[in-house]
Amino acid sequence: MSNVSPSGTPMAATPLTRAVLEIDEYAAGLGWDQPAHLFALVDSERMRADEPELAAQLGLDDGDEVAPLTPVEQEEIPAGAALDEFLATIAWPDAVAGCALAVERLMLPPSAESSIPEGLDEAALGAWVARHPERQEVRMTVAVLRDGTRESALRLREKDSAGEVLTGSGLVPGLAEALAATFG
Repeated sequence: MSNVSPSGTPMAATPLTRAVLEIDEYAAGLGWDQPAHLFALVDSERMRADEPELAAQLGLDDGDEVAPLTPVEQEEIPAGAALDEFLATIAWPDAVAGCALAVERLMLPPSAESSIPEGLDEAALGAWVARHPERQEVRMTVAVLRDGTRESALRLREKDSAGEVLTGSGLVPGLAEALAATFG
């Protein structure tokens, strides 16, 4: 039995994992060097009942089997906005069950942490990481539900395939906390 669905998305154990992998696949289709993408996660059946026209536009027609959670991409995050500051301005309506963010970052292996120069401001640290020979480009897709459930997917640029995506609930705890605070 394959661990990949007919759509090409890896099979997932939970609805939230499935939504995260669906968003990761969408972001992968856009290619690299993209801005961050924010998504509301809505209960698919509730959307069918409460917003049938919107549900139809999103391909959630009655009778079709759909995933329990449907990601709905939000407006673009303002260019130049600090992500943490932007997330602090968000308040979701009750119909939103959760939210997710797909964002690209540079990261270093833990072994490189000891070589980080002291006293760098955020811009200088970013420039230092960008020059580091062990840096990795990664796309992080992080999702949280109102009840606090979390899931993440990490895709390295050098291993850019659905079969190489790492998932787990605690992979990007800081970003998960910032997303959870949008329901606060």
